[in-house]
Amino acid sequence: MSKIITRFAPSPTGYLHIGGARTALFNWLYSKHVGGTFLLRIEDTDRARSTDAAVKAIFNGLNWLGIDWDGEPTFQFARMDRHAEVAHELVKQDKAYLCYTTPEELEELRNKHMASPTFSITQVLRESAEKARANPPANKPVVRIKAPTTNNNEMIINDVVQGEVKVPYTQLDDMILLRSDGTPTYMLSVVVDDHDMGITHIIRGDDHLTNAFRQRMIYDAMGWFVPSFSHIPLIHGPDGAKLSKRHGALAVEAYADMGYLPEAMRNYLLRLGWGHGDTEIIDTEKAIEIFTLEGIGQSPSRMDFAKLAHVNAHYMRLCPDDRLITLLLPFIEKELGRKPDDTGIARLKAGLHDLKERAQTLVELAKVSLFYFHARPLPLDEKAAQVLDQPTRSLLTEMKQALTTLDDFKHDKIEGALKEFSAKKDLKLGKVAMPLRAAITGTTNSPSIFHVAEILGKEETLARLSDVA
Repeated sequence: MSKIITRFAPSPTGYLHIGGARTALFNWLYSKHVGGTFLLRIEDTDRARSTDAAVKAIFNGLNWLGIDWDGEPTFQFARMDRHAEVAHELVKQDKAYLCYTTPEELEELRNKHMASPTFSITQVLRESAEKARANPPANKPVVRIKAPTTNNNEMIINDVVQGEVKVPYTQLDDMILLRSDGTPTYMLSVVVDDHDMGITHIIRGDDHLTNAFRQRMIYDAMGWFVPSFSHIPLIHGPDGAKLSKRHGALAVEAYADMGYLPEAMRNYLLRLGWGHGDTEIIDTEKAIEIFTLEGIGQSPSRMDFAKLAHVNAHYMRLCPDDRLITLLLPFIEKELGRKPDDTGIARLKAGLHDLKERAQTLVELAKVSLFYFHARPLPLDEKAAQVLDQPTRSLLTEMKQALTTLDDFKHDKIEGALKEFSAKKDLKLGKVAMPLRAAITGTTNSPSIFHVAEILGKEETLARLSDVA
């Protein structure tokens, strides 16, 4: 076989679904693994439902995930004439026919078949088409492919994921290739595009498995190479039911808004239905090296948001500080309701290492970073307000005096001064550190308060103490 070519072929009728994103990832990884080509095709033949906004959402979703495609995207609607050309070629070869049977007549035939299962709709359609050749009716015909008429044999597809799958030829009917208005059906368009694009491996959701047999009829009728099929089980929710809105976000862009990193999503989606022992953390470079279609499981995978958060936390800790801050600032701006100032950003850079240990998403990281940006007087959360009762505020007044004498405002010196202060007051250090934390961060949960005080600086720390003391 020549160079391997895969494709991702979404319909632009809505957002890029998380399941579609995984399909794109598997196609992309496999093409990268074998040194092949990964193509993007927009299946926009449903003109009533296809929108430019949905096309943009697909592009944005793939770009955010870091999934790049080779060449320019193909738009299926623009190739309708080519699809129709193939249908007419099959008619010329007597492998398809013009069918003038009206919808009402077809419904009558179906009723007869329901009453008598041995009644052959296909036979009547073909006989009617043959009679219409000499004297075509006034209505416009559809084009139907001639399904194989072998009674005893089965069509076999050796699916890389599902194994050998069989369907009796008797279950394959003379499906429509061209509608009466001349527009091609999905089945025809997909096959023609995959052939013309040179697709060698079709990797898609297993909800398309039954389509593979009907599409195979077109490949066989045209004498074309039949690609390798890999049909991936769907993604289910944590409860085992088909993934839906009630389980949480479905759109890829929603996960970006929820503060997940693209590299974390790639890792998580990779392990959602593909196995490599017990290894959970697999970066993209390693994934390209080891990814195979044979590693895809046959059972549906379950979305696990706790595991996704765990994976995301891992990649946030690995993320270089400069990039992480760039990603984080829009979330901080949303929380603050204003653009972060340079002073706050400088404090964030100094304290980011410790903050990363306290968050699993960018949204969480933004929330725990806010005390570096808040203007005085600091807003207090409920627990911090409870800590700062009147006796504690009096204690903070004395604590402020102890810190005022420090010339070297470094964390070790701050800690030493407060240890000495707590010993004089016959208090444990925690009884001193917690009020300080509440006063200068507005919360009761922060990194080492001595490091925080150093980052804020002596002037800001004392000023925040003055606001509550």
